Amino acid sequence: MTATSRRRCLAAAVATLVALAGGACSSADEPSGGGSYLVWDPYPQFADDSAWVALLRKCGEGAGVTVERTGYDTTDLTNKALLAAQQGNSPDVLIVDNPVISTLAEAGALTTTDENKLDVTTMAANLLAAGQREGRTYGVPIGANTLALYYHKEVLAAAGVDPATITDWAALNSALTKVKAKGKKGITFSAIGTEEGSFQFLPWFWGAGAQLTALDSPPAVSALTLWADWLRQGHAPNSVINNTQTTSWQEFATGDYAFAENGTWQLANAEKLGFGYGIIAIPARAGGPAPAPTGGEFVSVPVQRDTGRYATSRQLVTCLTSADNLLATDTTLSYVAPVTAVQDRQVAADPKLTVWVEAVRAAKGRTGDNLGTRYPKISESLWTGVQSALSGAKTPQEALAAAQRTAG
Repeated sequence: MTATSRRRCLAAAVATLVALAGGACSSADEPSGGGSYLVWDPYPQFADDSAWVALLRKCGEGAGVTVERTGYDTTDLTNKALLAAQQGNSPDVLIVDNPVISTLAEAGALTTTDENKLDVTTMAANLLAAGQREGRTYGVPIGANTLALYYHKEVLAAAGVDPATITDWAALNSALTKVKAKGKKGITFSAIGTEEGSFQFLPWFWGAGAQLTALDSPPAVSALTLWADWLRQGHAPNSVINNTQTTSWQEFATGDYAFAENGTWQLANAEKLGFGYGIIAIPARAGGPAPAPTGGEFVSVPVQRDTGRYATSRQLVTCLTSADNLLATDTTLSYVAPVTAVQDRQVAADPKLTVWVEAVRAAKGRTGDNLGTRYPKISESLWTGVQSALSGAKTPQEALAAAQRTAG
């Protein structure tokens, strides 16, 4: 069944319920007036006395309702959101990781921004794309994180490397060779056989000009060859095969490595390092910043039996994604805002965010290019291929040819 078919069936079910109720539902153009509204989010780390929960309550007060919020682990939230949609008791506002949007949309669980008259015209197009499917937009981005290269200032200085010159793969390889000649370690990253591994490989994959619809293309093979050569030449440790992004960061924190590929979420930990650090964009093969994948969530409005609730839900979403509230929320989450004007305010407040803003502006959604729910299978095929090549079980060409066959 297509997403359109599911949505029609759901609409028919809602219509039947309305008819049975004697048309008791209020108009979708007017707030339903008071009551409690349910908000589910993937931020269980924020307690009831946090600034995030205070913002939710403030938005509820502005809409004349009480917000009842529950924070779930990301995976748990996805499963609960799908189950709730099947049972017809979804929350009024759902905040989910951006790759999940396409899954929920295909299941007919979400309304579109057009249906709820949510204004997304100020949102960055590349970030908004992660919440789009078949020309429809299913939520509003609340912010984004992505990847870049952290570097050890003292290690690079001792090797005679100017980080500003590292703008393509050739320059990065030259830097790694110089670092190794000085007795230090080159680069650490996460190549684990999970989504984390694909997430970290994608900047190099996309930076080579590869597309997720052709995992075995020459550009894709060149990206995997880059990583495999780093292990073979001793520029990267064999531990990357099992590294998560957390354990990779722990390796960088030892002070032995020149570079670490990691994300905005490590900024607080970076301030605790016992050495000077800097950040540069991950370079594309031929130069310039590589497109990195985006993390971050979308604020969405699930399908409801009572369509009269949508107007108030729209008020809540609009409040949560207003410029001032985005600035506060994204600062708390170490996210880059999805709106250019707010990004500029972030950089003005903290110039160290400049490289992250530039990285987010060049970033891509993992489910973009209309991949939608095809992405998880493609990603698993990709990380399996990466593992095969880095372990030496297959050549990069063989590994990605097998990945493409599996991905279909």
